[in-house]
Amino acid sequence: MFFVDTLEFEGLGNRSYLAGGSAAAVVVDPPRDIDQVIAAAARRGVRIAFVAETHVHNDYVTGGLELARVTGARYLVPAGAHVSFARHPVADGDTVTVDEGLVLHAIATPGHTPHHTSYALSENGRDVAVFTGGSLLIGTVGRPDLVEPRLTEQLARAQHASAHRLADELEDEVPVLPTHGFGSFCSSSQAAGDATTIGKERETNDALTLDVDAFVARVLAGLDDVPAYYAHMGPANAAGPAPVDLTPPGRADAEEIASRLAAGEWVVDLRSRTAFAEGHVAGAFNFEGEGKLATYLAWLIPWGKPFTLLADTPKQVADAQRELARVGIDRPAASATGDPADWIGEGERLASFPRARFADLAEVRERGDDVVVLDVRRDSERAVGHIEGSVHIPIHELPRRIGDVPDGVVWVHCAGGMRAAIAASLLDAAGRDVVAVDDGFDAATDPGLSLVRPGRTD
Repeated sequence: MFFVDTLEFEGLGNRSYLAGGSAAAVVVDPPRDIDQVIAAAARRGVRIAFVAETHVHNDYVTGGLELARVTGARYLVPAGAHVSFARHPVADGDTVTVDEGLVLHAIATPGHTPHHTSYALSENGRDVAVFTGGSLLIGTVGRPDLVEPRLTEQLARAQHASAHRLADELEDEVPVLPTHGFGSFCSSSQAAGDATTIGKERETNDALTLDVDAFVARVLAGLDDVPAYYAHMGPANAAGPAPVDLTPPGRADAEEIASRLAAGEWVVDLRSRTAFAEGHVAGAFNFEGEGKLATYLAWLIPWGKPFTLLADTPKQVADAQRELARVGIDRPAASATGDPADWIGEGERLASFPRARFADLAEVRERGDDVVVLDVRRDSERAVGHIEGSVHIPIHELPRRIGDVPDGVVWVHCAGGMRAAIAASLLDAAGRDVVAVDDGFDAATDPGLSLVRPGRTD
């Protein structure tokens, strides 16, 4: 009897899979921190015989090469992928026997990348799952614009054809198991649910319900910003990533923290946005460890910039270190945990700034206070509706555009509060008076704030 175990990575919005039989298994699209994959195989009591990549990933550093080395597994990589290491090249139609009666079948599904390959798993000749990587996702497909701008439309058309090939070759009941689509920016839109089958996608996925021209037009119109760190992921994966090093960083005292800030390094506070606002090291930035840490820190930090992590506990530092290593941000320069008062020198005071709701913003506006409202959501979010008179600078542009924020007290908001907290910390570190709006954007209309929406004004 076969099994499929899902390994979820919520911070990056991706999944990996361990699938096999009674003795051996295959791992599909593994993360860089392979210890948990090995532990999952140990719990099943199986040998990892194969490691399979659906494509050269653009949003995270793979652990495939190291996992294959450590376990002795055969490393399956699409033949069309240009890589600099030894691997077993997989072409359309190739098969490997994972365990007795359990066969993995390669299906060329270009679109997310030119070489993208999906893998159908069959038991005794019957397809029981298909690992679709960045091809057919839940209610959507992987975005086609991460390889080369001139190829985007061509790859979008290939996505349409690939989705139809999967639907034509596989039965309706076959589970679709994608890597992307659970928050990853590799998805052209976010997953419509948590699980799906070929039959469900046949009924609901634009790639299978629209003609190719309508599908391509919709995909291209919906493409959003690409995280800056993606530019480093493909080359790292093609070169062959180094093994991950998760040993704890050295401990920093108040003097070292101050010295690193003075040197222009980043000091990243992983605590909750509430705790950070109440008291933090002046000049530190707030990226909540419980939020999308890897995505937003990797997007904003200058690549290769040394960084120090501050947190409540050593576990928070370890969890953040693991998350960041998945996107190639290795080895914090130092860390500190415990009481924030210990992170500053004797006689110094922690910095702070207020938090508020949209109702508070409405009140100060009604009073006639001269405040700046800064919207740090992405262009696509703002296009749906925004606060009248607000200034728009997406969060990923803010570090280089602090000077574009008008003078005055800055009330900064996003869609839910996390990105507003990051932005508030950036502004606070730059010496601006800031208020972090910690509220859902749906609440903006309740207190009477005027919203500008396409075609009308509320």
